[in-house]
Amino acid sequence: METFGMVPPRLFGIAYRMLGSVAEAEDIVQETWLRWQATDRHIVDTPPAFLATITTRLSMNQAQSARARHETYIGPWLPDPIDTSANPELGAERGEALEYAVLLLLEKLTPAERAAYVLREAFDYPYQQIAEIVQSSEPATRQLVGRARKHRAPLARPHPAHRGRGRGRCRRSHRRRPAAERHH
Repeated sequence: METFGMVPPRLFGIAYRMLGSVAEAEDIVQETWLRWQATDRHIVDTPPAFLATITTRLSMNQAQSARARHETYIGPWLPDPIDTSANPELGAERGEALEYAVLLLLEKLTPAERAAYVLREAFDYPYQQIAEIVQSSEPATRQLVGRARKHRAPLARPHPAHRGRGRGRCRRSHRRRPAAERHH
């Protein structure tokens, strides 16, 4: 329990970012704990990595199962809201991974793309480790992340109301006059 007790926030973060449901993420963490209890600890070199792998694979299975059941949502899919104030790590780790555009992106990805993208963008895992987790080659994993990023590209455009702002444009009347002209 000692090793497991240190990583649940990260495990919850992985599951939640992949599934968007607090209840499903909690179920995944619980299932990970049960599997950890049944694991021979002597064969595990890096418990946090092992636990993240279990969590990711269970989340991928859950996401794939939802697709197989052809579950549909009314309106755009959005994750359950969670209070990150009790655990700032949930909200602080690479916060851009939870932007609205990324949430819309995640619903369009396959479970493997979603897992690779979340592990890379939200948790900064190296490609080799992601490849091991999603049971793929490193080049294939890079492709998964690349495809996810391509899905993100159309969503990353600025809102029309914000275009042109912040580009250093100013009207002539607001420009500062040279010092020689100001004294006259």
